[in-house]
Amino acid sequence: MITGLVQIRRLGEHKRGENERFRRHLKTYRYVERRLRQIAEEIEAQVDCLACANCCRVATARLLPRDVERLARHFRLSVEKFKREFTEESEEEGLILRRDPVRGCVFLSGNECSVYDVRPAACVDFPHLVRGSGSIPSRMWQFIDRACYCPIVYNTLEAWKEETGFSPAPR
Repeated sequence: MITGLVQIRRLGEHKRGENERFRRHLKTYRYVERRLRQIAEEIEAQVDCLACANCCRVATARLLPRDVERLARHFRLSVEKFKREFTEESEEEGLILRRDPVRGCVFLSGNECSVYDVRPAACVDFPHLVRGSGSIPSRMWQFIDRACYCPIVYNTLEAWKEETGFSPAPR
């Protein structure tokens, strides 16, 4: 199991093309999705996210209207005031939590989430290997980038390749 963030970034970038081929492989060949989810759960259980918190430093957290309402209630703010103080609009993702270029998510404190009990659904489901809408292949495009910063995603993709008999050599 590889957990070093520098190594994860280097290997994830190095394997980007391979992971894109793996995505096509998953869409083409038969596999048991339940088994892939089980593998992801096993790997997720072995990684201490509090020791890493790289997702909170690197990724954005897309907000659903119910996330905004829950967070605004938590801070006893109006939805409008919460949005002004803690969110920004992303061209690609819509409304997201504001980020500090160095620290990451506005609610990250050290390696802990200061709003953990009311965190957005995108954060609850992260890294979306086990939990998420749609099949694993339909979400695979997300995993290619996440394999460059999340030890859970990187190690899960490698285990899935082995489980499905994927050959990393390009054809």
